[in-house]
Amino acid sequence: MIGKLKNLIAKLTRPGKTNQTASPSATGGHDTPRKEQRRGSRPTTARKATSDKLAPKKEEGRPPQRKRSPRKKSQPAKSRRPVHGDWNAGQFPVAAEPGKTRFHDLSIPDRLLHAIADLGFQYCTPIQAELLPDTLKGRDAYGRAQTGTGKTAAFLITGMTRMLSNPISGKRPTGTPRMLVVAPTRELVLQISAEAKELAKYTRLAIVSIFGGMDYEKQRRQLSDRVIDIIVATPGRLLDFHRRKDLNLGKTEMLVLDEADRMLDMGFIPDVRRIVYATPHKSKRQTMLFSATLTDAITRLSDQWTTDPLSVEIEPEQVAVDSVDQQVYIVTTDEKFTLLYNMITKQKLERLLVFCNRRDQTRRLAEMFERYRIDSAILSGDVPQKKRIRTLENFKNGKIRALVATDVAGRGIHIEGMSHVVNFTLPQDPEDYVHRIGRTGRAGASGTSVSFADEEDSFYIPAIEEFIGQPLICTQPPEEWLEAPPPPLKRRPKGQPSQPSRRRRHPRSRRAGRGGPASGTGARKRSTGGGGGPKRGRGARAGRRGGSPGTGGSGRGPRPQRGSGSGRE
Repeated sequence: MIGKLKNLIAKLTRPGKTNQTASPSATGGHDTPRKEQRRGSRPTTARKATSDKLAPKKEEGRPPQRKRSPRKKSQPAKSRRPVHGDWNAGQFPVAAEPGKTRFHDLSIPDRLLHAIADLGFQYCTPIQAELLPDTLKGRDAYGRAQTGTGKTAAFLITGMTRMLSNPISGKRPTGTPRMLVVAPTRELVLQISAEAKELAKYTRLAIVSIFGGMDYEKQRRQLSDRVIDIIVATPGRLLDFHRRKDLNLGKTEMLVLDEADRMLDMGFIPDVRRIVYATPHKSKRQTMLFSATLTDAITRLSDQWTTDPLSVEIEPEQVAVDSVDQQVYIVTTDEKFTLLYNMITKQKLERLLVFCNRRDQTRRLAEMFERYRIDSAILSGDVPQKKRIRTLENFKNGKIRALVATDVAGRGIHIEGMSHVVNFTLPQDPEDYVHRIGRTGRAGASGTSVSFADEEDSFYIPAIEEFIGQPLICTQPPEEWLEAPPPPLKRRPKGQPSQPSRRRRHPRSRRAGRGGPASGTGARKRSTGGGGGPKRGRGARAGRRGGSPGTGGSGRGPRPQRGSGSGRE
């Protein structure tokens, strides 16, 4: 009995058995001890260890990361417009000289005068001195003036002064300009827009150029996304936007028609009439019209569209004689390129403009420049507008040495510091001659015009002399300028490989020999039986080994059609 009690006491005191003998009421159920044993096998320290593993570890020696501040709302980019500041006319001293008109003497706002000072203009050109005193008061004007006389700055200064002196308060609708400038060519539109942006850089005037050959939707967004003050446009694209109601010309305060004679020659006058009639009545707007020639047709248009205009005429010879040295060389047609090449290389001309009458002449001349390693480019009517703009930019930046252009494309070219203009062929219209040489010697600078007169071009000289009112002195070129240049680079014919390659069999000829889709009566005859053609199919080769051309072999019975000799498929 005593032994049984000892064994019972030993069982009760055995380690790990105490929980099993606990009462169910104390543990909450018979299953609870096992669950607690399983769950309790990992004590709270184990749970804490696993949570420590999941938590990010702190690196020793590294400062705690700072909390990010809440993201601020994006602010609009600051305007890159130059700051006018406290600038005044006293910071632009110009001495008064007899017979010259200073811009200080005119009623021009300081913001506009500041831009004029940055451009280095001190005194007005003759046409500016005659126009600005009256046009700044709101008077209409029409004038005879060539490009390069300063007329563009004259009407831009007039229009900007009018808008700055009479600002409009309140909200304005989009696509409603206050000033409209119409020009015949894209290049002239770009030139006027560039000068307008230079003059308006200290103002908030918005300027948009519109012309064909560019993205229509992009230009439409420029009209609809913001308020516009000045629009410079060609007639065709301007009317397109007006018909679609993207443009409202009913609030136009000033209308400028530049090179009206050229628009008349190009057939734009009907479009210009629609544009003029879309603007307010001539008594409620200021109108300025410019033309290189004042013909009867231009005079009638001026009477219809202006009210008591101021008439200004700048004679063509003032441009031709005073600022441009005109040279005419008598040569033959074959000597023209030799003379031009030697003139460029011996005088080391870095930038010149060469005019031709036709597009095919520009292409041939550009090819010759390429063969002689002279950087050149073409500017003609068949060049896409984006490429024209890129070509002009490269020419202005000095990446192109010789620019070959036609009259229409080169009408609005304005390049600073271009010393030479070459008439590779003399124009048939004397007026075009004046426009060509007007590309150099602009704004008082000196320039040189060189014309080549061969047996055909010489007949145009008398009409040019009569138009400019003075004779052209024709001379022989220096003998060293007629020396033959070094042989050019050989030009590879189009489509010819650089090295003669071995002629390969065309894959279709092999398919035709196998009876593919090219086989049949009307298929390639060179794979027909007996064939002496340059290429043969497999059936033809088998026919030479003794079989018929249509079976593709012999001694093996009939086979599926492989050759094209029988004409059956």
